[in-house]
Amino acid sequence: MAQVDVEMPKMGESITEGTVIAWHKQPGDEVEQDEILLEIGTDKVDTEVPSPKGGVLTETLVEEGDTVEVGTIIATLDTDTAAAEVDADDAPPAEAPAEDEAAADEAADDASDADAEDDADAEATPPETDSEEAASPAPSGDEVEVVMPKMGESITEGTVVAWYKDIGEAVAIDETILEIGTDKVDTEVPSPAEGVLTEKLVEEGETVEVGTVVALLASEAEAGSVEPPASDEPDATQETAPEADEAELPSTPPSGDGAVPDADEPQRAPEETITRRGDDGRFYSPLVRSIAKEEGLRMSELESLEGSGRGGRVTKEDVLAYLDEREEAPAAPASAPERSPRPGRSDEAPPARGDYTVDEGPSDEELRQQYGDRIEVQPMDRMRKMTAEHMVRSKATSAHVTSFAEADVTGLVQLREANKEAFREREGVKLTYTPFFVKAAVEALREHPLLNASVEGDKIVIKHDFHVGIAVAIGNKGLLAPVIRNAGDYNVSGLARKAANVAERARNKELQPDELQGGTFTVTNIGSLGSLMGTPIINQPQVGILATGAIQKRPVVVENDGLGDAISVRHMMYLSLSYDHRIIDGAMGSSFLQRVVTELESFSADADLF
Repeated sequence: MAQVDVEMPKMGESITEGTVIAWHKQPGDEVEQDEILLEIGTDKVDTEVPSPKGGVLTETLVEEGDTVEVGTIIATLDTDTAAAEVDADDAPPAEAPAEDEAAADEAADDASDADAEDDADAEATPPETDSEEAASPAPSGDEVEVVMPKMGESITEGTVVAWYKDIGEAVAIDETILEIGTDKVDTEVPSPAEGVLTEKLVEEGETVEVGTVVALLASEAEAGSVEPPASDEPDATQETAPEADEAELPSTPPSGDGAVPDADEPQRAPEETITRRGDDGRFYSPLVRSIAKEEGLRMSELESLEGSGRGGRVTKEDVLAYLDEREEAPAAPASAPERSPRPGRSDEAPPARGDYTVDEGPSDEELRQQYGDRIEVQPMDRMRKMTAEHMVRSKATSAHVTSFAEADVTGLVQLREANKEAFREREGVKLTYTPFFVKAAVEALREHPLLNASVEGDKIVIKHDFHVGIAVAIGNKGLLAPVIRNAGDYNVSGLARKAANVAERARNKELQPDELQGGTFTVTNIGSLGSLMGTPIINQPQVGILATGAIQKRPVVVENDGLGDAISVRHMMYLSLSYDHRIIDGAMGSSFLQRVVTELESFSADADLF
């Protein structure tokens, strides 16, 4: 017996253990390579574990609900059994009758003749397996598959945001074919080869797992002989066989897929479909989904529950408690009352913590009835929707307070002016003020570790590594905050290179989702956009964010070495710190700001920082 061990996979640099949510296979079940064996979860992400080999699952070593360390063996596979079955299926019978062999030869000859004549009609129906293969021909040797790329260790799926190429269009190698997105970042997928797009296997808006084939490419010569795929749109000139409808249509169609349920099945509203993740990204375990389906719960009801599990996850007990309450108060409506189309209504309840999502809002026609025809209605793009959700959720989570300070950065300006040209020639990047701001923030964090923490329930988690996010403006679309990891290990020169690298890749949609998470503190240079000061919103689950305003020359009063006060023109800037008042009070916030000011004012033209 050839035994293969299945290990608890590593799902990120900071993830050391995982919990088995559900086994999809049981001992004795046959599994194919890459078929899903089980579902696991951490406090950051839930994912499915594929089988490393084809075979038979012989043993599961970890029960559902158990938490084990990364690398632990959680199951074993017997691959010899599968190989023996495959050989048995492929090999002819040991003692085939002569007439059977002759029939097989004749069938092979007929198949060869049919291949040689492209327009010939088949006189006899081939075996069922041959019919299926004819309907879906295997890719030729020159056909190239385009797969959903892996965008980070913790990312297991992606959504097709937009296709840039249509079927039949020629594409060059590395030319963008489509744009995909996750809840962290959108990115463009380049073509892995030169050719012609022959088939799209995933529609816009569809979410699929990493590694899924999303498109097929062929050489231009082959593309001319490839028929375009059948359209998913109904064709008035075609009729669908009744048996096909009964075989393929699910009894309850997924939300928004346009499918029509069987005529004998009761039709359910799209929002009643229970999915493994809600609009807010919260995961629902198979057990919770099963109970919700059996009890006829709507997805909106499930999303309205306040979960008592890890990370706010809804547990079996939460669902059962909700069902008991609903039975006790049958007159209460199951869904929220219809929202008034008037924006800004004062009687709306604030969003529940962690449950805010951007709804569709009133229709264009309703808005024109309210405001008149002289308006322009622009739908939010994905980035704007994500920003809106994250910002409102942050305000609902943390008690925001902002403190301000002023710094004389004349020495810093002189230092940069004296070194920026030489620095650019030596390092290949511009010397901006951002690395100085990050350096000052790190030094202040060393003395104020509570600002480098997160709040987890009634516990405070203080981080000893300084992973500083820097806000990067993406045109008019919004902001991203890529993370400079271990920022405390770099000098200004190293921070400048890191900041330039992540900023450029953020604007070019080349960031990986892992580069946008794991930050412990954020610095946003609003001065680069001309703002004097601001009140930034905390990037959850962090507890602080520093905003640096524009540097301006101003006349200020300075002490003149014991000769009295004097008015001098200095380079001045404002700093603002927003912090979570649940764990940081005004005294600590002000002390942190003053430490940043001291660090910035310590720079001088003759400093050796490179």
